[in-house]
Amino acid sequence: MEGEIKNLVKVWFSILASLSYCHFLVSKVPKGKLRLFCLLPIIYLFTILPFYLSHVFPRGLTASFISWFGSFKLLLFAFDKGPLSSHLEPCPFIHFILKACVPVKIKEYAKNPSPQTPQTSQNSSPRHSKWPLNWPTKVLLFAILVSAHNHKQHVHPKIVLLSYSCLVYLLIDIVFDISNGLLYATIGLELDPPSNEPYLSTSLQDFWGKRWNIMVTDLLRHTIYKPVRSFSDMFLGPKWAPLPAILATFVVSGLMHEALFYFMTRASPTWEVTCYFVLHGACVLVEVELKRVFSGQPQLHWAVSTPLTVGFVVGTATWLFFPPLLRTGALERAIGECKVTLDFAKEMIKHCT
Repeated sequence: MEGEIKNLVKVWFSILASLSYCHFLVSKVPKGKLRLFCLLPIIYLFTILPFYLSHVFPRGLTASFISWFGSFKLLLFAFDKGPLSSHLEPCPFIHFILKACVPVKIKEYAKNPSPQTPQTSQNSSPRHSKWPLNWPTKVLLFAILVSAHNHKQHVHPKIVLLSYSCLVYLLIDIVFDISNGLLYATIGLELDPPSNEPYLSTSLQDFWGKRWNIMVTDLLRHTIYKPVRSFSDMFLGPKWAPLPAILATFVVSGLMHEALFYFMTRASPTWEVTCYFVLHGACVLVEVELKRVFSGQPQLHWAVSTPLTVGFVVGTATWLFFPPLLRTGALERAIGECKVTLDFAKEMIKHCT
């Protein structure tokens, strides 16, 4: 453990030094290809840093926050776009570091209020049907599920797989909520929540576009969807341009998850997780066309569409998303590391009280 902590300090010191170079030197380079060229060594470094860590959980966090999110933010920064850009106002050093390292999405309407924000889809669930889970509730549920994992041999395997889906949702929300709190306490920015009750999604479009992992959705929208849609518009026209852009976004998301799984498992890719996202991308395309064909027709009631949507997301996850993590034992090791972290937190609370 002591060696892992030393490696973690070295990795994050490298990240801090790299982002200092980006802020103080690369930001002076004109935006475009030349700035991108100056950023390529940093993006490469961010890609290999998780290999210096041995534990699944810190490896996964570093691969997500830095190798994926940080690199994509730097790609946007090369063209003076995204959260690191300074086209509106100068970005102080501490703001630059936190925005680059922390997975958060700044509320756009905090600076430019609009009556259309936040938007609500026509077939989204009504306001009174929301059951928001606050942060302490999520932490409690996560701790219960992690503790209950010790007794999984007495539970049906499909229930265990369902619990993994809940663990992933809760873990992502807890980590991102901590990131939101850190950024808000440090620089006072108002931030979007990490997710928007994805268990109430009424369609795959609603789930992936508006409810699940909002920061990643926004990052993919600016790095993949918009450029591909703009390019496709020249050949296919505005009516059909969104289709290849949607599919390309899901393909890239699948490849990035495949890379993330490789960092965590150190096993050769099986491409199952890529197939998971490609499948969902294809289904979203079908949804888009069906909504276009049946525009103006009555939509399924949310009490019907929500179980269908969530059931499809979870069902396909048990088929394609979780098997690579289960076969390699990475999921078991990650849960074990979470147990150690929870036990440490309990001891700290006891000492404080």
